[in-house]
Amino acid sequence: MPTLPVLGAAMTIKSLETLAGFMKEKPRDLEIQDFREAKTLMSDWSPLVEKALKLLDGHEGRLGIHGPFFGFPIDSHDPDIRAVVNRRMHQALDVCEALKATHMVVHSPFTTWSFNNMPIKPGALDKIIGRCHQVFDDVVSRAGDLGLTIVIENIEDKDPSMRRKVAESFKSDAMAVSLDTGHAYYAHGSTGSPPIDYYVRDAGNFLKHVHLQDADGYGDRHWSLGEGNILWHPIFAELAKLESDPRLIIEIKDHSKIPASVAHLEKLGLAQ
Repeated sequence: MPTLPVLGAAMTIKSLETLAGFMKEKPRDLEIQDFREAKTLMSDWSPLVEKALKLLDGHEGRLGIHGPFFGFPIDSHDPDIRAVVNRRMHQALDVCEALKATHMVVHSPFTTWSFNNMPIKPGALDKIIGRCHQVFDDVVSRAGDLGLTIVIENIEDKDPSMRRKVAESFKSDAMAVSLDTGHAYYAHGSTGSPPIDYYVRDAGNFLKHVHLQDADGYGDRHWSLGEGNILWHPIFAELAKLESDPRLIIEIKDHSKIPASVAHLEKLGLAQ
């Protein structure tokens, strides 16, 4: 019988103080959430890194961060804004280098609006990809040098292939795809996108990272697994077909329920 995948989790360093023991019981992948804010990246974040590294002594899972996303799209039309986004990404890579992190999450540029209007704007997808390259070409090059993978998380994405096409265009192991189950479920329930397992199937081995959260198909709930309506069996059936070994990161609002989320999928026979 194949070994069940080991679940990781996303949390703040404050929550890690409580959950460090749980994260060390097995090689659970960890995603630190403290470095999403510009004010943090623009300040002296070294005490946060030092504290995290002390808490992680003995941790055997893979480590990453959620990168910055507040206040900007990664494909901004404005060249001055693209320059700011580029700077924020390099600031986040500075953190990754200090932590020896090996993944960083960024947010997709695609919206429901772009999906509905792209067909009437010739070359629209190529232009979005081009603007992403203007922001990320040197960022992806540096990430590769650090042994780090940037993963693009779906937000409003209605067509799962568009994010994959952005990642493919970089032709680098340092750029890949992330899936957020709650965001995909929102898009399925509210905008008519395919179901979540289709997102996994489309991404294939470009999928290197998954945010696991439960939801109701209407909003971005970030409920503990088992508290919403998501059907987990078809998702994990598709994940089992991959060779890319994606990080399976529980990302919920109430960090104290992370162990309960693990227990829920363990009870279903899907993960541990």
